[in-house]
Amino acid sequence: MRDVCVVGLGLIGGSVLRAAVAAGRVAWGATASVQDAEAARADGFDVLDLGAALSLARERDALVVVAVPLPAVEEVLRRVPAGVRLTDVVSVKGPVAEVVARVAPGARYVGGHPMAGTAESGWAAGRADLFHDAAWVVTAEDGTDLDVLTDVVGLALDARAHVVPATAAEHDAAVARISHLPHVLAAVLASVGADGGPLALALAAGSFGDGTRVAGSRPEGVRAMCEGNRAALLDAVDDALGRLGAARGSLASTGGLAKTIDAGHRARVALQEVRHADRADVTIDLTSPEALAALRALGSRGGRVVGLTGSTVLARTS
Repeated sequence: MRDVCVVGLGLIGGSVLRAAVAAGRVAWGATASVQDAEAARADGFDVLDLGAALSLARERDALVVVAVPLPAVEEVLRRVPAGVRLTDVVSVKGPVAEVVARVAPGARYVGGHPMAGTAESGWAAGRADLFHDAAWVVTAEDGTDLDVLTDVVGLALDARAHVVPATAAEHDAAVARISHLPHVLAAVLASVGADGGPLALALAAGSFGDGTRVAGSRPEGVRAMCEGNRAALLDAVDDALGRLGAARGSLASTGGLAKTIDAGHRARVALQEVRHADRADVTIDLTSPEALAALRALGSRGGRVVGLTGSTVLARTS
């Protein structure tokens, strides 16, 4: 198994380091946070300064995982040696790919994004099983280095996630709707509820708690995630505003909300059906000239990679 160097040891990076070590890999980390570094070392993990960590990665031909917030990515990438195998776990893919092309064009980069997390942050919030059964997006653009893509797929599978291949643009459009918009709506919902005063908050129960859970996340992290995906998030916000406007218009004119409520119920049922759908096993040969197209097609259909043997991936598709 390839060695792993994780830069950034917060919730996600710290969990990647733990998962890599739990899978039997040699792995080490680096972080600008003195608190996270000391906590990780106290838990028995190897933590080096950034320069030493990246030098060791180059020496050992390790996979470097950038796990810092989007605003800090460029600073890290400027230190990355040419030729290094590189991935990331940042929540947007297009902006990261642009920075890589601009400041670290010699890196062998394949983007990644595990769809897992909590409202907590820092090393102490991480755990080795954070990615179990989670989707881990791996970018499969034309020209992608298939050797590094195999490394990233292998790391995700070792973390017991399943891999969803996609382009950066496909990923960013999708997460705007199912990750970033929910953060915006949770912030709005929390504010509306709080404006109801002490009585409203005293009466708040499951639906309000579930709907506002992610509003408890660290604000600067949410801002970096959502603002970094501005264009795609604007499309999603416009869609949501249109639906809210239609709901308001219907409520004001007829007193009814059937169209809005029924559409939401059908969408939720569809989500459950997707999660529990029977899937067929297929294989994709990564040495094939059509491998990247096959991976993208798999992801666009909601399929997933669940195994890797040599250069052959085992996938499941509905």
